[in-house]
Amino acid sequence: MQADNSRNYGSRRAGYRFLARFTHNVHGQPIYAGEAAPARGHQKRAKAAIVVLARDSDCDGVLRSMEHMEARFNAKFGYPYVFLNNEPFGTDFVNRTLAATAARTLYGIIPPEHWGYPSYVDPTAAANARREMRRRGVLYGDRESYHHMCRYYSGFFHFHPLLREFDFYWRMEPDVHYYCDLDYDPFLYMQENSVKYGFVITIEELPATIPSLWATTQEFIDGHSSSIPAANLLDFVRAPNGDYNLCHFWSNFELGDLNFFRSKAYMSYFDYLDRTGGFFFERWGDAPVHSLAAAMFLNSTEVHFFQDIGYRHNSYKHCPAVQRNNCACDALEAVAFHSPSFGVCHARWEAFLAAQEAAQERADSGFTVTQPRGGVWQSG
Repeated sequence: MQADNSRNYGSRRAGYRFLARFTHNVHGQPIYAGEAAPARGHQKRAKAAIVVLARDSDCDGVLRSMEHMEARFNAKFGYPYVFLNNEPFGTDFVNRTLAATAARTLYGIIPPEHWGYPSYVDPTAAANARREMRRRGVLYGDRESYHHMCRYYSGFFHFHPLLREFDFYWRMEPDVHYYCDLDYDPFLYMQENSVKYGFVITIEELPATIPSLWATTQEFIDGHSSSIPAANLLDFVRAPNGDYNLCHFWSNFELGDLNFFRSKAYMSYFDYLDRTGGFFFERWGDAPVHSLAAAMFLNSTEVHFFQDIGYRHNSYKHCPAVQRNNCACDALEAVAFHSPSFGVCHARWEAFLAAQEAAQERADSGFTVTQPRGGVWQSG
């Protein structure tokens, strides 16, 4: 059932009373909003939110994710949730998610122009491309909504009106597990250490989904060399022969600086990609797009591996090997994570950082340090 804009939703959770009300975004579409809960012991907070892209049918999975998020982290820190959908949320989704947290909850609608075909993409040609991808067995290549989702996360979510007040986000998917207690604030860690992007899993992309993405990225680099800083991460994603080695940060879990994605440099890259139609004629994912942008525009101190955050979504899992804080996963699973079949990109990331350190150690003491290795957070 769709939400009725003539009614208010009632109170929830003993000790707090909340009013869910309709507001409207710049497109005149309804946004639901819950009043903020009292702070819970941590007075200093970043301007950050937990971002969830979901539909009403995802409600049970979203609630399972929220249960983990609240138990492991957010019940202590009280960061707001921002739920986004290309259709209005129903009252059941709103009421059940409101009841699942004492934090503020916001519900927004994605503008149609951000979840549709741009003028330079022919929908019929895109449909033909999806049929061809289905014939070739390209994972999710035949799902129209998946193409829209990847394009939205690549180029538009950071501009949603509900996110204007925030500087950082933590992306949360339905049906994820967080295995370990988190007693520090990763948003503040990023803010205080100038970290722009955080990950827990890095894997290889399926080549069939991005046949022309690297060539298009190379063209962008050639035409925008002045916007690429000398200290970058391109050696992490570039194979010895100059091709893309397919490594990317898995964006189903990511913490990011929204202002990085709003930046002129990032948006010029997205716009360049978008004009090719690759989000529709191929199956470009937001994970390699975010990762290649990070590789071009960020340095090794601005991307952080949150090793201590245990995480699982579908078959992809990270269980911390060290810095374990009441983790509900077997430490030996961390060995599997770093195995050649799954951890090849993580090994490349560690090798990249080691090469950065070795280069710095060889530098003369009078040289300027361009990419110092940041300290590793230790629990306790």
